[in-house]
Amino acid sequence: MAPNGTCPECGTPSRQRHGWRCRRIEDFPAQGQAVWIELRVCRWRCLNSDCRRRTFSDREAAVATPYARRTSRQAQLLGHVAHAAGGTPAERLLRRLGIRVSDDTILRQLLRAAQVVPPRARIIGIDDWSWRKSQNYGTIIIDLERRAVIDVLEDRDVVTCTDWLRRHPEVEVISRDRCGLYAQAARKGAPQAEQVADRFHIVQNLRMAIEEQMNLHGRATGRALLSDADNISTASNLLKSRLAHRKSREEIYETIRALRQQGLTCSEIGRRTGFPRRSVAKWLQFETPPDRKRAVLKRSSAWYFEEYLKQRWENGIRSGNALLPLIQERGYEGSLSNLQRLLAGWRRAEKQEQEGPIKEDQILAPVRDPETGHAISPVIAAALCIKPRGKFTLEQARKVEVLKEGSPAFTTMRRLAMRFNGILRGRKADPLPAWIDDAIETDLAPIVRFARTLNRDIDAVRNAIEMEWSNGQAEGQINRLKTLKRAMYGRAGPNLLRARMLPLHHTN
Repeated sequence: MAPNGTCPECGTPSRQRHGWRCRRIEDFPAQGQAVWIELRVCRWRCLNSDCRRRTFSDREAAVATPYARRTSRQAQLLGHVAHAAGGTPAERLLRRLGIRVSDDTILRQLLRAAQVVPPRARIIGIDDWSWRKSQNYGTIIIDLERRAVIDVLEDRDVVTCTDWLRRHPEVEVISRDRCGLYAQAARKGAPQAEQVADRFHIVQNLRMAIEEQMNLHGRATGRALLSDADNISTASNLLKSRLAHRKSREEIYETIRALRQQGLTCSEIGRRTGFPRRSVAKWLQFETPPDRKRAVLKRSSAWYFEEYLKQRWENGIRSGNALLPLIQERGYEGSLSNLQRLLAGWRRAEKQEQEGPIKEDQILAPVRDPETGHAISPVIAAALCIKPRGKFTLEQARKVEVLKEGSPAFTTMRRLAMRFNGILRGRKADPLPAWIDDAIETDLAPIVRFARTLNRDIDAVRNAIEMEWSNGQAEGQINRLKTLKRAMYGRAGPNLLRARMLPLHHTN
């Protein structure tokens, strides 16, 4: 029994006892049976007249924290199990061990344990993740040196990220993808930090540019039966891409009908064309190529109010900001950007009418696989374009030779891609400006656009080449976050996700 106590509020020692009270605390079970500790605690009077407390109790921190109903070691066990398994699975496991506790209590214990401030980080990685794909996004921040999560933010707003970075002036290096939001937040919130563009996303952007250029040779799906003379260039306008796709569907339909008139079965037509038998049978039921089903227009789409918008457009109201409140009064639930996209199409159509018909782009013949006769997909062509020759299979090597013969642009892009890979692997950024100049001089629109984008973010790209840091660890942690979020169903709020993503702080 202690001869005196110390006030937790003011620190004044006291020898005057006020009374006694009993605490009943749950401990680890024994042989499957619950074990309770009855602790007799002395209550003391505070001798400091200025202190807010009048009385206080002895604090046995080694046994249990104040107001706790279980021992510290049992609470620590609950936190460990909750961090690993979540709420309901942890409840089932602990019941098997003899500890009867609800999932809500387990999650509360986990949230209390997550209030510990993580250590400071010098080198961080920042990336976004989706609450709901294409709708809501959050932000995850990683300590790249410790390979651990620092924080999980509820959104990916520039202001939120800027405020977080301003609260952490110790940050020296920020690895990010090529999203302009995080670049802007890093410039505002951490001007002292070096920005590093992620190498994976740089190579991915190059591959997408190559794929866009190769789309000039045919459909993006690559398995269509295209004619050699009727392809339409799709680089300059999305409408041309849709026309090319519709033309391809018409040719597919005519080919299937012609084979059917020869008396071939659906299975044989499928083997000759590469399409599933059910798809062939479905197409044969129509007199004309079936159109794709369009989604039912909703009030969140500006096209739902197309007739009313056309009337206002003809009356001279052509500003999106002026039209938005008018259709909102009629029930529009979408955003201003959706409305602006609709109006931009009308402005382009008017401009084309004033300037006259646009000159058709050069028609390019599709490059076909010599073994199957099918057009080589732009996706496959882009993947082969950035792949080193030493990793080719025999079939891939033959496709690359055919692509070089059939497409001079592919030859140019492969030469640039191999040079770019050499710069990335060589870890020296000095040849990068020359590569950007050569890429711009190719006059291949997607490659020129990619090179100019690199030039705008040249400092971050240089750091990506010369520094060892990348966003790979952030991508891996996002996979873990998605697994936890889906496992917790509706309970995966921002606080709980943060608690499970942060490393568990073990205590003695």
